[in-house]
Amino acid sequence: PELLSLRFLGFFWLASHAAIVSRLIRPSCRALPTSPKRAAPARRITWGKYMNCGQTCIAPDYILCDPSIQSQVVENIKATLKEFYGEDVKSSPDYERIVNQRHFKRVKSLLEGQKIAHGGESDEASCFIAPTILTDVSPESKVMEEEIFGPVLPIVPVKSVDEAIEFINHREKPLALYVFSNNKQLIKRVISETSSGGVTGNDVIMHFFLSTLPFGGVGHSGMGAYHGKHSFETFSHRRACLIKDLKMESTNKMRYPPGSQKKVDWAKFFLLKRFNKARIGLFVLALLGVVAAVMIKSHQSVLKRKALLVVLAVQRLGWPSGW
Repeated sequence: PELLSLRFLGFFWLASHAAIVSRLIRPSCRALPTSPKRAAPARRITWGKYMNCGQTCIAPDYILCDPSIQSQVVENIKATLKEFYGEDVKSSPDYERIVNQRHFKRVKSLLEGQKIAHGGESDEASCFIAPTILTDVSPESKVMEEEIFGPVLPIVPVKSVDEAIEFINHREKPLALYVFSNNKQLIKRVISETSSGGVTGNDVIMHFFLSTLPFGGVGHSGMGAYHGKHSFETFSHRRACLIKDLKMESTNKMRYPPGSQKKVDWAKFFLLKRFNKARIGLFVLALLGVVAAVMIKSHQSVLKRKALLVVLAVQRLGWPSGW
């Protein structure tokens, strides 16, 4: 039990970066920014994106949303940033910094040529980059070519769920996928028609915190998973072992030389899926039925014989037949 509670993180850094994290916000989110119900996705995305200055492997990497609600999404995130970090983000004790200047320059370069809807301020001396939102981002832009791993959130307009799914499937498989919708069937559809390391519906990152769920990537985002028993299974080797009996050697003649057409036919029957398991199952079931019928019939015969002996014994003792 103690072993199953341990975590191992280094395994997942074998892949070059984690993976792009995709977001789908449906037009059903359309409402006033003051609506708590509609603001919930923005709060959850803001928390997951700007936590540790965006430097987590499963932070939301970009947003896919309908063009008609793009401005509303921006306003909701801006309002949430003010709530989380105050008027002056730089002086907030809850807002972190970029890990080093090399990474600072890399993240800063991703802003070149982009339409900045919010943020963009930076200070190289303190490795500070303000929470930044980019709008109308082209899928071919530099910021969409690699994992951002910083406080920069691009918004890519898509006109439909089909376009969003196609967008996700034409890129490397992400480490995590987050889908926001009041329609659970839509969420299930996105899950079934895309591939990712993990999924959280109507929230971000939370699937990582459940020890009962495996956490890991797929394809470009890494292979394997850990958490609880999944860690034990990932880092354990399943050794195949077979021990046979030395008896009934005659049954092995089919695999020994010399070859013959009969042996080839038998091999095809067993190895090329001509061995119909369903028919064999029915045959075994029928055989068991016959055996059961024989046993019942035999048992009935024994009961009849016992009954006959009792009758004879009663007659021999001279007991009245009506007793």
